[in-house]
Amino acid sequence: MASIGDFVALAADSARELFRRPFQFRETVEQSWAIARVSLVPTLLVAIPFTVLVSFTLNILLREIGAQDLSGAGAALGTITQIGPIVTVLIVAGAGATAICADLGARTIREEIDAMEVLGINPVHRLVVPRVLASTGVAFLLNGLVCTIGIAGGFVFSVYLQDVDAGSFISSLTLLTGLPELIISMVKAALFGLFAGLVACYRGLHVRGGAKGVGDAVNETVVYSFMALFVVNVVVTAVGLKATMG
Repeated sequence: MASIGDFVALAADSARELFRRPFQFRETVEQSWAIARVSLVPTLLVAIPFTVLVSFTLNILLREIGAQDLSGAGAALGTITQIGPIVTVLIVAGAGATAICADLGARTIREEIDAMEVLGINPVHRLVVPRVLASTGVAFLLNGLVCTIGIAGGFVFSVYLQDVDAGSFISSLTLLTGLPELIISMVKAALFGLFAGLVACYRGLHVRGGAKGVGDAVNETVVYSFMALFVVNVVVTAVGLKATMG
């Protein structure tokens, strides 16, 4: 419970420091590029197999019930509502958040954080806020990339390997998926990035035990991020379905 309280306090401090000047624009851009650099290739390598698997399974099912013309609708629904956000959480938590935690953990055991506080520099304002914003922004953009790759990959796989009609695939894309579903998907991705960044910063700033403690904190960051982000996925999905269906 004490750890949860400390995490909530860090989140509240980050929200407050977000609006304090001067804004750390350069640090935010550098962190965004650092997270994007370690996340881009894994995103591509994970998104394509996910897309192929979903498209292959879905097309077999649709063929069995004589509804192969709805392949595009299924690919769009699966990619935008689930594959995009899930791949985003896997990559952001597994690559981006661990990099943040390792960086802040190394600074902590070298007592750089204590030195900043002695100099009157707020570590939350200087280090945490830029990293949380960078993680949120990169997750938001990665989700758009995964959705694009998912639909394009689904089209190529369905049309050229499973003999789905290209016109039917394209015409059914918006049958089940529209702007509300895309907005929900992007909101989920942004929240994933936000929580992953906060978890990484919290664990990085609370490292104990030297270099071994940094390694343990990095591992814990992945586990805690997955736990928090899958809960967020369920909650946002439920609220989004209620809003769109209502």
